[in-house]
Amino acid sequence: MPDSATPYGLETFISDCRQAASGCPDPADCVTAITPLMLRLLAGAKSFLRPSHYRSDPARYARNCLYIAPEHDLSLFALVWLPGQCTPVHDHGSWGVVGIVEGMLEERAYMSPDGEITSNSGIRLKRGGNVVLPPGAVTTFVPNPDHIHQTGVAADRPRAVSLHLYGRTMSSFHIYDIERGTRELVDVPHSES
Repeated sequence: MPDSATPYGLETFISDCRQAASGCPDPADCVTAITPLMLRLLAGAKSFLRPSHYRSDPARYARNCLYIAPEHDLSLFALVWLPGQCTPVHDHGSWGVVGIVEGMLEERAYMSPDGEITSNSGIRLKRGGNVVLPPGAVTTFVPNPDHIHQTGVAADRPRAVSLHLYGRTMSSFHIYDIERGTRELVDVPHSES
């Protein structure tokens, strides 16, 4: 049994996640197995997050890399959201587990009433629900049908910091233009930290 006085560190978290993901052929099983690990990591986040992990950008939310697996099957980022910053409507093409370190992160879901999206045009999306995630909260998503959402911080709320673990190197995703009914695969930058 782990010593509760010792913070759950980043290296142990990565090792535990790699082990959990290797035994999960179904993405839903992966996020179920990793959710309690993210909860443990959040409890000790202040012990391993360095100033470079809190780097922000006044123009857009910042993605600060904590870990990318050599096999490109796992990546972890600290995202820093200044007031009013949000993602475009996007998907991931992967499973993911997100934990909130500080602030309140808001997620707006979108759904395809036509089922799985198989092309980059003719896409109809319908607004789904809203979730507001406080510090210590964990949320998950799985692909197929892909999880489509917009995430960010309201302009009247303080900065938020969240940890995002993905089942691949998250270097690209589809962004959706709801008005035009299209999507486009784009590269998403991150800072090495």
